[in-house]
Amino acid sequence: MAQHSQTLSIEEFHWHIGLLQNLDVGLIVLDRDYCVQLWNTFMANHSGRTDSEVRERNLFELFPDLPADWFRRKLDTVFLLRNRAFITWQERPCLFRFKPDRPITGKAAHMYQNVTLIPLTSPSGSVSHVGVLIYNVTDAAMNHLDLEAANTELSRLSRTDRLTGLFNRGYWEECLQHEHDRFLRSQQPSSLIMLDIDHFKNINDTHGHPAGDEAIRALARLIQQHIRSTDTAGRYGGEEFGILLPDTTAERAEVLAERLRQAAEDTLVTHEQERIRFTISLGIAQSAPDDEDHCQWLGRADQALYRSKQNGRNQTTIDD
Repeated sequence: MAQHSQTLSIEEFHWHIGLLQNLDVGLIVLDRDYCVQLWNTFMANHSGRTDSEVRERNLFELFPDLPADWFRRKLDTVFLLRNRAFITWQERPCLFRFKPDRPITGKAAHMYQNVTLIPLTSPSGSVSHVGVLIYNVTDAAMNHLDLEAANTELSRLSRTDRLTGLFNRGYWEECLQHEHDRFLRSQQPSSLIMLDIDHFKNINDTHGHPAGDEAIRALARLIQQHIRSTDTAGRYGGEEFGILLPDTTAERAEVLAERLRQAAEDTLVTHEQERIRFTISLGIAQSAPDDEDHCQWLGRADQALYRSKQNGRNQTTIDD
């Protein structure tokens, strides 16, 4: 009977070893000196190092690319507190830089991994080893990243004007409102430029609406080329645009407006062998404490634009 029990124990031991070796996750057992005591088939296949090559050797000497200081702190915490620890791919995309399972069809440059650190208790009750489980979560990580990218793109599209690539009216007005609120707090002047294409109806009537769209796109490109990274430009509607210039006086805004006006006058738009030239009119309003809200600020810039139109077009007017 004793011999039979011993035989069963040996068989069970082999079953356990076979199970550990053939798990579809990586399994490493480390002692307190970070030396490898167990290295299963998953780790051997993905690392290219067999169990016999790594056994009793220091993990950080075997893999100098590991984040040694960071990972030692994780392991030491498990030894000290005798609690499990978890590392997600969002915290660190991978512990071991293994190639992905599907390098040809997959988009991942490496295997994304979740890691679990488990304190292993000896018969005496002390924790002398830590088990490290490496889970391949590449598919889940890529799906998550694809979803994030899609949401980011949807967010961008929701605030972008499709024709010009500038901000659309709704988002641009939100920026204007925030800038007005900031001015009320800081009293640092900002300026608003409103502009549109002169005689735009004639362009549409003479050359067609697609040509008018090309003129709008050309003006949008000029705006993008002339504004600073801190400025906010948007298509307000039709052929009208707005440019918000933080921390800028009306006089400084006029310098940009005139450069933009001259650039538009010098621009030649070609559409289906049609050569189109256009000019723009601009109005400028500096932020003022008397404005009840951003709409009143916008209205003053629009009035300045209207005066540019009345006075002959192709010019810049600053609100009085």
